[in-house]
Amino acid sequence: MKLVSFKHAAAISYGVFEDGAIRDVGALLQGRFPTLRAALAAPAEISQAVEKAPLVALDEVSLLPPIPDAGRIVCVGLNYRAHIAETGRGAPSYPILFPRYPDSLVGHGSNLVRPRVSSNFDFEGELAVVIGKPGRHVGVDRAMEHVAGYACFNDGSVRDYQRRASQFMPGKCFWRSGAFGPWLVTRDEAPEPAEMELQTRLNGEVMQQAGVNDLLFDIPTLVSCLSEIWPLQVGDVIATGTAGGVGEHREPPIWLKPGDTVEVEITGLGTLANTVIDE
Repeated sequence: MKLVSFKHAAAISYGVFEDGAIRDVGALLQGRFPTLRAALAAPAEISQAVEKAPLVALDEVSLLPPIPDAGRIVCVGLNYRAHIAETGRGAPSYPILFPRYPDSLVGHGSNLVRPRVSSNFDFEGELAVVIGKPGRHVGVDRAMEHVAGYACFNDGSVRDYQRRASQFMPGKCFWRSGAFGPWLVTRDEAPEPAEMELQTRLNGEVMQQAGVNDLLFDIPTLVSCLSEIWPLQVGDVIATGTAGGVGEHREPPIWLKPGDTVEVEITGLGTLANTVIDE
């Protein structure tokens, strides 16, 4: 299934994207599961509700991040070998982790906001993993049982703020600076991550292209590692790192500016597209 969260008129709901429209599953289930994050705990009920759910045209809604109320959004730094090489840094021996917050993300079709305090606004196409089953101290061999599915992610980064201290977080959490979507593809309908290809385009020109198999720390390792730190919760989001080709490491650097369109496409997951505006 392609699971979406969306705003229709004044109401926020969730559903299943199919045949160019959305089945508004939330219209039937919101009394028990107010958000998609809550409903992920009962995937069978989502499937059963699809046939009876009312149809909503895609052009009548605004897509939100698939999990707009995520309890945790954890990003992984320096996790593609090609990106590690372009930074000139050594490969980390343990995942580099930092948080994002829900209001730093927009959905497909919404504007990314370049903050007024910086012009060093960069793109980072990534694969996002969403947790669908709670767990604590999860072994690598069982980790994929806890994955609900995957989505495209743009870890938009304000580079000068990212470099002001040893912690990445300030440059990674600017308001509406990143994107997530357009939908969450459930694991049973998605390709295996090692078979996925990630491509980021800026105004139609390819900036990043890599196989997800270039990850230094693969998805089972990341899920297992995070489960040692805290109990995994349904709806937790893991942004698994970006590929080589970011704007900061080009000569000269390429920074996002108003009017630019960034697209992140991943095999089997669709394309996440956003236009940049100034704050």
